[in-house]
Amino acid sequence: MPTAPQTTDELYAALQENDERPYGRARTVVAEELVDAAEQFAEPAALVDALLELQEAYTYGSEPRKSPVVFARLLQLFDEQPDVFDERLRHHMYWRFKWVASALLSVPEMPLTALRQWLAEMRDRYEKAGLGLQPYYGQAYHLAAHLGESAEATAVAYELWAGRARTQYSDCEACEIRGRALYHLTAGDDERALDIWQPVLAGKESCQEEPATSISYALLPLVRTGRTDDARQAHLFGYRGCRRNPSMAPDVGRHLEFCALTGNEARGLELLAENRTLFAEVDSPSDMLTFLTGVEVLLQRVESLGHGGLPAAGFPGRTWTVATLRAEVAERAGDLAARFDARNGTTAHTDRRGVRLDRAPLLDTLELTLRPRALDDVAPATAPAAPPRAAAAALPESVAELVLRARELDEEGHPDAEACWTRLAALVDEPGYVHPDDPAVGPLARLRADLLDEEGAEARERSDLAGAAARYAESADLYTEAGLPGYAAVARGCALLAAAEVPGAEPAEPPSDEARAEAKAAAMTAAHTALTRLQEEAAGLAPFQEARLLRLRSTALGMRLEAQPTPEHTAAAFAEVELLHGFATAHDLPGQVCRALLLRASTHAIGGDLAAAKGELDGLLARLRADGPGWHLPHALGLRGRIHLGLRDADAAYADLSEALREAGKWPAYAAYAGTLHGELARACLGLGRHDEALRHLTRSAEVDMRHGSRVDAFCTYSNAARLGLDLGRVEDCIALLDSLLAEPDVTSRELDDRLVAQLRLTRARALRAGDDVKAALAEFLELAAESAGWADDPGSHAMIAAETAVLLAETGEFARAREAVDQALATHASAPRFEQLSSCLREVARLQAQQQGPDGLDDARAFLADAARLADDARAEGYEAEGRPLHAALAYEHGRVNAYAGEYEESLTALEETLSLLGAPGEDAGQAGEWAEAARLRGVVEGAYLKRPEQALRALDSAVARLTELGHEEAAAPLKSLASSLRDGS
Repeated sequence: MPTAPQTTDELYAALQENDERPYGRARTVVAEELVDAAEQFAEPAALVDALLELQEAYTYGSEPRKSPVVFARLLQLFDEQPDVFDERLRHHMYWRFKWVASALLSVPEMPLTALRQWLAEMRDRYEKAGLGLQPYYGQAYHLAAHLGESAEATAVAYELWAGRARTQYSDCEACEIRGRALYHLTAGDDERALDIWQPVLAGKESCQEEPATSISYALLPLVRTGRTDDARQAHLFGYRGCRRNPSMAPDVGRHLEFCALTGNEARGLELLAENRTLFAEVDSPSDMLTFLTGVEVLLQRVESLGHGGLPAAGFPGRTWTVATLRAEVAERAGDLAARFDARNGTTAHTDRRGVRLDRAPLLDTLELTLRPRALDDVAPATAPAAPPRAAAAALPESVAELVLRARELDEEGHPDAEACWTRLAALVDEPGYVHPDDPAVGPLARLRADLLDEEGAEARERSDLAGAAARYAESADLYTEAGLPGYAAVARGCALLAAAEVPGAEPAEPPSDEARAEAKAAAMTAAHTALTRLQEEAAGLAPFQEARLLRLRSTALGMRLEAQPTPEHTAAAFAEVELLHGFATAHDLPGQVCRALLLRASTHAIGGDLAAAKGELDGLLARLRADGPGWHLPHALGLRGRIHLGLRDADAAYADLSEALREAGKWPAYAAYAGTLHGELARACLGLGRHDEALRHLTRSAEVDMRHGSRVDAFCTYSNAARLGLDLGRVEDCIALLDSLLAEPDVTSRELDDRLVAQLRLTRARALRAGDDVKAALAEFLELAAESAGWADDPGSHAMIAAETAVLLAETGEFARAREAVDQALATHASAPRFEQLSSCLREVARLQAQQQGPDGLDDARAFLADAARLADDARAEGYEAEGRPLHAALAYEHGRVNAYAGEYEESLTALEETLSLLGAPGEDAGQAGEWAEAARLRGVVEGAYLKRPEQALRALDSAVARLTELGHEEAAAPLKSLASSLRDGS
């Protein structure tokens, strides 16, 4: 708090401002300062309000030891100055007796006698005030349940509470539903508990803690009763309501336990990391015990699966592994349970903890999110990519045999060479490695050159072209040193091509697409010239090496053709491919023959002759199936699948790509390529209307890229998946996916491209808005709008973000700030036009202001519409055509709505008649007919209901219905028929 309030008005303003802060230490500190400030005023009511705010901060900030102290002071004021307490303050006082009871219960050093004395005090106070005792009996039942009294005693306490009528001081309906459900859950009746919980789980009853707390309890019962999809949805929604909240740490613990028992241990560790602050922020012993027990269930499960060495987020001050944290948590939680049992004279807390720790997993796996990961995926070592793959052939044990096998396979182009090179790299890196003294193996320099060559290939595969060029060049130098000029030439050729693909430095003024294409074509022409000269000058080339250089030359001309598809470039590319094919055929190199045929098909495809490309691939696939080699099948099938997509044959594409994925699964070296196939399958599924399956393939593609180091590609694909999920209405899935991505280390450390991160955050903000979490969505939009204001190279994105922010501000009634955001968007629009988006924003903000403020907001609403009119005029002058409704027609319709909300019905009617005129008479197009029908409907409402001219309205409505029906637009006509019927009935 910058300065202490000097007046009670300033005090109340500060209290109001603090009330907007989330619960936690920051809010609590301000509340403590405001109590000190209130002491200076001679107004006891102000002090009471400050104390009430402080008690609330302690209660929901998980500091139960301090809450009763504050309430004791309030109670003293209440007894000494009862006239200070009006009805509002009296209500707070009687309500918060329950808060104190809960606080005392949650602290084991508080004697049991003190708890019972407090309940007696509560009963006495309620009786003297003439209040019903149902709230008192509720607290008595909670004490019995906490103590673990006998089933009979607990049942009596339950009936004394649950059998009584609710009063104004009873817990809210949602919290009482939770209490009744937990009684039956403790008794082992999952079905009855879930039945009682239904209104809360369905969102019909809620409060500050609900439905999040009830959801956390209901997760395991939902799984035990077979409602796994409900459990999944509940987890995604409920976790978002409790994460990082100290007062809801027990709920977080139950979500961790749920992850542990449903095969989602990796997600559990991710959520634990997200909630690492709870280890330091939770001051409630009871809450900490429940939280730590959930943590221990998770860690125990992870350790039992052999991953005790994984890093884990835990208590501050040191780093933890799963195993060391589990031991620490077990000790602390065991001590807390023992302290409660000592206070209570029972073993209830230790017993309950034991029950949770002894639970066996309920499912092998339950896919909770769009990013399902196993523990291997979060381990330091790289995990194999899905789908499950056959293991590579057994590797030779001796280094000499392994080297010779790797080179033999590499010369053949066999994918199993990769496993050999990986093993050799590990051996060479081991301390004390001794290189074989074997002439067949050659010097260590040659082996290091082989390994660098393999590293270059891996770098190229993950699009690290500069890294690939450097490794290939270093490999070439070592080959030269080892006296192997043929190998050196091939490595130099690979370095040449990779270096040519590296984009040049971006000039201050971004080049046009045409200039980029020319630059790439020039680079590939130069690369081809250099490769040709290299091959001509190289000495001692073996046939397989010459074929590889020919393939590099073909690849360079193929990329040139892709950049500039001219007849000259097409002819040159085909000629180079034929040179490779002829050479490979003459020297009996079947692998290179297949690669030449793939290049020929690709050249046809790049040139636009998809039918010819398909024909080439049909022949190649027949050859591969008959004679092999089988490891070329995944790429041939994948390419034909992409050709089918180009031919708009999604069914054939899906079949080929699915088979390609299955074939790739036979070869461990194709793990990364599986990601490409998943991405193409997503396209095929979208073409077939199988959107959920497309979403699964997108996320699989992204995760494969993530595992294999192509992280930027992975984030881009995940971004597409998140947007698709949002379009499909899978809001919680979308939010959970984005939360997971935004917690990745390269995001939190700001290593990832800031614009890509901004796109992820923007999608998340839209998802939060779609999920009705307006407060969180608005906070994210405001941050993005502030950040994007500095994007001088991308003003259009800022205009879009500012426009969306303005609409959200308007939805929350902050029209002055909405005006500021609109002005930002309009200013940016001048340099990066966004006619349709800004017009939509302006119209929506105007509508919201008129709807919320009526006549008082009409002038400001019309000002927004005036801006929209200027925008529409500018768009018309520039020849811009909107993808949706014409801008002037949409604007006229909005004038109709805005004036109607403000009670200006004649102006509204005029605007709606203009709308119908601008839209024109309905025709065959269903979308245009629907828009026309909606304008006609609103016109009928204004004229018939608001202006009380039903006869004129009915004539217009009947005419509109007849016109729409004649054109076959029955659906569009239905609302007009309904309105006409209501007007005739006078309703």
